[in-house]
Amino acid sequence: MEIKAAEVKKLRQKTGAGMVDCKNALVKAEGDPAKAERFLKELGLAAAEKRSGRATNQGSVFTKIKENEAVILEVGCETDFVANNEDFAVLGNDLAELALKTDSIEPDDEMKERVTETISTIKENISLKRFKKIKISDNEIVVDYIHGGGSIGILVKFQSEKKEALSDNRVKALAFDCALHIAAYNPEYLSRADIPSEYVTEQEEIFTVQAKNLGRPEKVLEGIVKGKMNKHFGEICFLEQAFVKDDKQSVEKVLKALSNEIGSKITVTEYIYYRVGEEV
Repeated sequence: MEIKAAEVKKLRQKTGAGMVDCKNALVKAEGDPAKAERFLKELGLAAAEKRSGRATNQGSVFTKIKENEAVILEVGCETDFVANNEDFAVLGNDLAELALKTDSIEPDDEMKERVTETISTIKENISLKRFKKIKISDNEIVVDYIHGGGSIGILVKFQSEKKEALSDNRVKALAFDCALHIAAYNPEYLSRADIPSEYVTEQEEIFTVQAKNLGRPEKVLEGIVKGKMNKHFGEICFLEQAFVKDDKQSVEKVLKALSNEIGSKITVTEYIYYRVGEEV
């Protein structure tokens, strides 16, 4: 069957495998991209973890935090010139304010009207692509971080057993460092508990095929697969990743150390990662 160059390119962007390997995988999968991706993983030619799509347009990510709620949103535009325009920045901040006022998870009429007004001023197509909010309780804080002039935005929520511990500068500093960490490593899950069971099963099957392809005996396969799974979880789970400021410790160990130091259990309960133009 004929495999189009665009399909090969898309699979290559998603997996990082070579063009020839991607084409062969698509031929073997009879054009099914999901099956082709799995073939590449089984051969060890693709990254085991699933990654977000590559950036495809311009824009900026904006965040805003109030006492009981925080919001993160992405505003898209056609050129980087507009993304750096002052009117565009004002629009993003205004939309963040409006998003916090609405109970909807979709843009309301006032938000749409604000976008239309800016389009008429800037003379370029603009869209509010998405937004998401996080509730903040009395024993929680949310920290934001914007990287690269708005190319990446982060919200991360911390919870403490003792409310007063959240005002400790050590907690605030670690919260900010965790936001930096998420911006740098883009973890796919907070912890193992958040990974879908079907994904775990798929990875076990893929690693089993990889081990068998190496000619390893059956009696050692289980141990090899378990080791691969633990390494994989350490790459995709935020709490198990090596901390950005100290790669000798996991994020979870750093949190536990601070908890012991200040006498209150500190946990990360939620985070949001936005990158301009990513496919979601």
